[in-house]
Amino acid sequence: MDLRRVLDGVFYVNKTGCQGRMMPTNIGNAHTIYGYFRRWRREGGWARVMETLRQWERQSQGRLPEPSACCADSQSIKTATQHEDVGFDGNKKIKGRRRHIMIETLGLIVAVVVTAAHTDDRLGLVLLLQRYFASGVKRLRKLWVEGGYQAQWLSDSVRSRTQTHKMEREVVEHTGKGFQVVKHRWKVERTLAWILNDRRHRRDYERLTGSSEAMIQISMIRLLLKRLV
Repeated sequence: MDLRRVLDGVFYVNKTGCQGRMMPTNIGNAHTIYGYFRRWRREGGWARVMETLRQWERQSQGRLPEPSACCADSQSIKTATQHEDVGFDGNKKIKGRRRHIMIETLGLIVAVVVTAAHTDDRLGLVLLLQRYFASGVKRLRKLWVEGGYQAQWLSDSVRSRTQTHKMEREVVEHTGKGFQVVKHRWKVERTLAWILNDRRHRRDYERLTGSSEAMIQISMIRLLLKRLV
């Protein structure tokens, strides 16, 4: 099958949220398209494409390929059915999964991890950093988070993440009552809103958390392609 049609099929499911078997037949065979999606997910293809496009977008705006500052946050979301890694978020009263994302200052995702909803945000941040640094040392120096990420062991873990350059974690919180646009953190909230523009993310429909992560990466790939083309 033409790989362009494979991408069109994956993008169609991602944007519309429909089941694969309900994909229009003129796009291609749903089983074949899902087979490509699954293989590229297992090989890390979606993550590599997202990273490459993110670097191109940063360079097109006169920035270095890798960021020096990032912001992290999470979002609890209901699951459509009883899949693997499902838990209950006692604070949000949501049974499902939690999306942990780390973005750079343009709002582009640099790492994503999906866990059960009861997973502590601080553990999610550790997983994000492990995922981000897995391919080698980056130039990250500053990390902005909310108050829920406070813990001495987490601060020590963040500072020791790289050997050549130390990274600092800065907690950014509300300073008064009512709605406020919180410095730096509004960027990650905006990115989460971008993701929810694709109906596949209104709930977590995936059986595996790896597939959930891949779908988020695909949403970012689509967004970056629109900017770059």
